[in-house]
Amino acid sequence: MSKRYVFLDPDGSGTERGWAFVVVAAPTGVVYQTQGGGFGCVPYEQEGYLIPLFGRDLDDDLKAIFVGELKGQGARGLDWPPELLDRLRDAVAEFRVYGSANRDDTWPAALALDESRLSEADEAWVPVLTPDGPGFLAWENSD
Repeated sequence: MSKRYVFLDPDGSGTERGWAFVVVAAPTGVVYQTQGGGFGCVPYEQEGYLIPLFGRDLDDDLKAIFVGELKGQGARGLDWPPELLDRLRDAVAEFRVYGSANRDDTWPAALALDESRLSEADEAWVPVLTPDGPGFLAWENSD
């Protein structure tokens, strides 16, 4: 079976609308791609399924870290200072997913920063743990 590729926000029409998604890793045949890394414009991709996240100003805390604190320079491989890492944990935990393949209820579950993959964290692409397993939190890159 050939894979299908879906680019998140390919033309930038989602700019400044505060979009955010979680891509949960799974063998679906669908690969989601996006641009991250701030001004580095790094291409990222993950095979799996997409969970849209809703709400106003969803990515404000993340932008404060990656655009404000880190100046849009990206963060892949960053040796995270403890205070900044705490802020990242808190920002990720603010996101909630509704429903899950592993749960029968529809109560929202918080995402958690996947610190075993912290070296992969970058602007607009942060490894997370969901109720269904590992994935990535994606949002608008600042470039």
